[in-house]
Amino acid sequence: MKDIQHKRLSLQFITHCTNKYTYLQSAEMALAGGCKWLQLRMKNSPIEEVRKTAIVVQQLCKQYQSVFILDDNVDLCAEIQADGVHLGKNDMPILQARAILGKNYIIGSTCNQYEDILQAQDNGADYVGLGPFRFTTTKTNLSPILGLEGYRDILQKCRQNRINIPIVAIGGILENDISALFNIGIDGIAVSGLVLQAENPTQQMVQLMQKVCSHVVCSGEK
Repeated sequence: MKDIQHKRLSLQFITHCTNKYTYLQSAEMALAGGCKWLQLRMKNSPIEEVRKTAIVVQQLCKQYQSVFILDDNVDLCAEIQADGVHLGKNDMPILQARAILGKNYIIGSTCNQYEDILQAQDNGADYVGLGPFRFTTTKTNLSPILGLEGYRDILQKCRQNRINIPIVAIGGILENDISALFNIGIDGIAVSGLVLQAENPTQQMVQLMQKVCSHVVCSGEK
């Protein structure tokens, strides 16, 4: 069943494979640290490897009562009944994905400008990932970097035009950026390297959850 509550949306973790951690290990550490919204992103991995990892991560998300989102793969989302899917600009169109998945699945959309957000809302997305905030090494073919002022301008346009789809900041976010992003009206942030590059990723996630929860209502979540 669809769960797009802002208290869950406020901090998303996107899996990444590093020299130190596998996709599965990155998910395990984030969930152990209290993450309630996880996106399994395994770009360019064979589908059987993605399916095998997704099934394990899905069970972990159920154990930790976390929302489980698959990156890109709509068919696999439907097959294993994940909570939803996140679609990039070059992935399946939102309308086509909604026709396959139905109304009870979460669909997120990657956006870089106001017009992208408007289109995503019109096409029925449940939230957008807006970015990149700054340069990040965890994603190739980056769109133009927005920075804080870019976010501020886009959010102002959304408010002026009554665009109310939840907006999640993504791309190279550091811990010192969190307060500034929430203060200008972002609904949530998405992180990957910020957690995995820490000396203790699980403890880093605990600290990030605490910081985010100081800006949003996180009652009932640990």
